[in-house]
Amino acid sequence: MSQPSVVLATASYDHTIKFWEAKSARCYRTIQYPESQVNRLEITPDKRFLAAAGNPHIRLFDINSNSPQPLRSFDSHTNNVMAVGFQCDGNWMYSGSEDGTVKIWDLRAPGCQREYESRAAVNTVVLHPNQTELISGDQNGNIRVWDLRANSCSCELVPEVDTAVRSLTVMWDGSLIVAANNRGTCYVWRLLRGTETMTNFEPLHKLQAHDGYILKCLLSPELCEPNRYLATASSDHTVKIWNVDGFTLEKTLIGHERWVWDCVFSVDGAFLITASSDTTARLWSTSTGKDIKVYQGHHKATICCALHDGPEPSS
Repeated sequence: MSQPSVVLATASYDHTIKFWEAKSARCYRTIQYPESQVNRLEITPDKRFLAAAGNPHIRLFDINSNSPQPLRSFDSHTNNVMAVGFQCDGNWMYSGSEDGTVKIWDLRAPGCQREYESRAAVNTVVLHPNQTELISGDQNGNIRVWDLRANSCSCELVPEVDTAVRSLTVMWDGSLIVAANNRGTCYVWRLLRGTETMTNFEPLHKLQAHDGYILKCLLSPELCEPNRYLATASSDHTVKIWNVDGFTLEKTLIGHERWVWDCVFSVDGAFLITASSDTTARLWSTSTGKDIKVYQGHHKATICCALHDGPEPSS
């Protein structure tokens, strides 16, 4: 199989992962995933592999193969894996689980290399652009910074006691972090470098974005500059696009008929892909707020999506 320039994948409660041609909305490959639901999908920086976070495993699939079998399985979590992502060179992977742990996996070695204990179900983990800090959010409302060099928790804060942090996102330049919770609120902090390189959080804004849950929040990528957007996907069936300058509402994306679980920007921020309980994924223009394509093929809720339409990192 030739390497597709745009890799778009979705996963659903129907126990399948589907790969789509972004422009034609044609599904060209379906992987059966019988053993559990898939909570999160992530594509490696080199576009070669897709990680699927399930319960309690993470499976790595070859994007350029037709094999239904995973290349590798990562097994030491004991509950739903809710977060997965890759270091910028693709050398290691991180994960967060409802078992209360954050783990690091070297893709070139067997087993799990590091484990951090959050003491509550982990819903979301992001890697700081400096590649040396992981930031996790959990069901009890805690946000923790894990310093990978010191191998310890360097900072913790609780924006709202006993309100689950559902999603975290960091600006590509490390200047901002946003935490979205079960009450439809986004907390925004400036990230300041302390004397020791430790990240400090300076409160910047509190945004009441939705009446329902926010299931995913996402800041726009570097190539979207000078525009900076925050996307919030909600149980109220909408996705909202906010201008980070003042956190004013730019667009409300209306079209999904049920909860919107996930969203991902195109590399230049001009488009957004969303995944919904209405079984579809959609492609939207961020400038017009209109949907351009509907990806139909799953027969149960579509829970997560992954997109890689940028260049591979130069070696």
